[in-house]
Amino acid sequence: MITGYLIGESLRPGAEFQSRGLRLRKVSRVDVSASAAEGQPGLWTFVEWESDGEDVTALAEAFAAALEPENGWYVDFVAGDDRVVVFAGKVFRYRRGDGAGRAEVVAYGTSVGTPAHQLDWKE
Repeated sequence: MITGYLIGESLRPGAEFQSRGLRLRKVSRVDVSASAAEGQPGLWTFVEWESDGEDVTALAEAFAAALEPENGWYVDFVAGDDRVVVFAGKVFRYRRGDGAGRAEVVAYGTSVGTPAHQLDWKE
Protein backbone atom coordinates (compact mmCIF):
# COMPACT_ATOMS: atom_id res chain seq x y z
CA MET A 1 0.00 0.00 0.00
CA ILE A 2 1.24 3.45 -0.94
CA THR A 3 -0.17 6.42 0.96
CA GLY A 4 0.49 10.13 0.65
CA TYR A 5 -0.69 13.70 0.47
CA LEU A 6 -0.78 16.32 -2.24
CA ILE A 7 -1.42 20.01 -1.74
CA GLY A 8 -3.75 20.98 -4.56
CA GLU A 9 -2.14 24.39 -4.95
CA SER A 10 1.21 22.71 -5.65
CA LEU A 11 0.12 21.62 -9.13
CA ARG A 12 1.36 23.85 -11.91
CA PRO A 13 -1.31 25.63 -13.96
CA GLY A 14 -2.51 23.41 -16.78
CA ALA A 15 -1.15 20.24 -15.19
CA GLU A 16 -3.23 17.09 -15.22
CA PHE A 17 -2.38 14.33 -12.81
CA GLN A 18 -3.69 10.90 -13.66
CA SER A 19 -2.33 7.75 -12.15
CA ARG A 20 -3.86 4.33 -12.49
CA GLY A 21 -5.15 2.87 -9.23
CA LEU A 22 -4.97 6.06 -7.17
CA ARG A 23 -7.83 6.38 -4.67
CA LEU A 24 -8.95 9.49 -2.89
CA ARG A 25 -9.08 9.10 0.90
CA LYS A 26 -9.85 12.64 2.05
CA VAL A 27 -9.83 16.27 0.90
CA SER A 28 -9.61 19.14 3.36
CA ARG A 29 -9.12 22.89 3.10
CA VAL A 30 -6.82 24.53 5.67
CA ASP A 31 -5.96 28.14 6.45
CA VAL A 32 -2.14 28.24 6.59
CA SER A 33 -1.82 32.00 6.19
CA ALA A 34 0.14 32.28 9.45
CA SER A 35 2.89 29.96 8.15
CA ALA A 36 2.70 30.22 4.35
CA ALA A 37 5.87 31.47 2.70
CA GLU A 38 5.96 34.47 0.42
CA GLY A 39 4.41 33.54 -2.91
CA GLN A 40 2.34 30.71 -1.41
CA PRO A 41 -1.43 30.97 -1.00
CA GLY A 42 -2.87 31.27 2.50
CA LEU A 43 -5.40 28.47 1.95
CA TRP A 44 -4.27 24.97 1.03
CA THR A 45 -6.26 22.00 -0.24
CA PHE A 46 -4.86 18.77 1.25
CA VAL A 47 -5.59 15.71 -0.87
CA GLU A 48 -4.95 12.42 0.94
CA TRP A 49 -4.62 9.45 -1.40
CA GLU A 50 -3.65 5.78 -1.50
CA SER A 51 -2.76 3.18 -4.09
CA ASP A 52 -2.17 -0.56 -4.23
CA GLY A 53 0.06 0.05 -7.23
CA GLU A 54 3.57 -1.32 -7.29
CA ASP A 55 5.04 1.10 -9.81
CA VAL A 56 6.44 3.67 -7.41
CA THR A 57 8.75 5.10 -10.08
CA ALA A 58 5.89 5.86 -12.50
CA LEU A 59 3.84 7.44 -9.72
CA ALA A 60 6.75 9.61 -8.59
CA GLU A 61 7.54 10.68 -12.16
CA ALA A 62 3.89 11.63 -12.73
CA PHE A 63 4.01 13.88 -9.66
CA ALA A 64 7.37 15.35 -10.74
CA ALA A 65 5.84 16.30 -14.09
CA ALA A 66 2.76 17.92 -12.52
CA LEU A 67 4.24 19.97 -9.67
CA GLU A 68 4.77 23.72 -9.82
CA PRO A 69 8.52 24.44 -9.76
CA GLU A 70 8.13 27.75 -7.91
CA ASN A 71 8.22 27.90 -4.08
CA GLY A 72 9.69 24.43 -3.59
CA TRP A 73 6.43 22.49 -3.61
CA TYR A 74 6.75 18.75 -3.07
CA VAL A 75 4.75 15.56 -2.58
CA ASP A 76 5.87 12.86 -0.18
CA PHE A 77 4.63 9.34 0.29
CA VAL A 78 5.47 6.01 1.87
CA ALA A 79 6.04 2.91 -0.25
CA GLY A 80 6.83 -0.04 2.02
CA ASP A 81 9.95 0.85 4.00
CA ASP A 82 10.82 3.74 1.70
CA ARG A 83 10.01 7.43 1.85
CA VAL A 84 9.59 9.06 -1.55
CA VAL A 85 9.80 12.84 -1.81
CA VAL A 86 9.05 14.43 -5.18
CA PHE A 87 9.75 17.97 -6.32
CA ALA A 88 9.10 19.38 -9.80
CA GLY A 89 11.44 17.40 -12.04
CA LYS A 90 13.27 15.63 -9.16
CA VAL A 91 12.55 12.42 -7.24
CA PHE A 92 14.21 11.21 -4.04
CA ARG A 93 13.75 7.78 -2.48
CA TYR A 94 15.39 6.62 0.72
CA ARG A 95 14.86 4.03 3.43
CA ARG A 96 12.69 5.46 6.23
CA GLY A 97 14.87 6.43 9.16
CA ASP A 98 17.95 7.05 6.96
CA GLY A 99 19.19 10.39 8.31
CA ALA A 100 21.63 10.97 5.45
CA GLY A 101 18.93 10.32 2.85
CA ARG A 102 16.55 12.69 4.58
CA ALA A 103 19.27 15.35 4.92
CA GLU A 104 19.92 15.20 1.17
CA VAL A 105 16.22 15.83 0.45
CA VAL A 106 16.02 18.66 2.99
CA ALA A 107 19.11 20.30 1.47
CA TYR A 108 17.57 20.07 -2.00
CA GLY A 109 14.22 21.41 -0.76
CA THR A 110 15.95 24.35 0.86
CA SER A 111 17.87 25.04 -2.37
CA VAL A 112 14.63 25.26 -4.40
CA GLY A 113 12.86 27.53 -1.92
CA THR A 114 10.94 25.21 0.37
CA PRO A 115 10.71 26.92 3.76
CA ALA A 116 12.51 24.88 6.46
CA HIS A 117 9.34 24.54 8.55
CA GLN A 118 7.59 22.89 5.58
CA LEU A 119 10.22 20.17 5.20
CA ASP A 120 8.47 18.26 7.96
CA TRP A 121 7.30 14.91 6.62
CA LYS A 122 7.04 12.12 9.19
CA GLU A 123 9.22 9.06 8.92
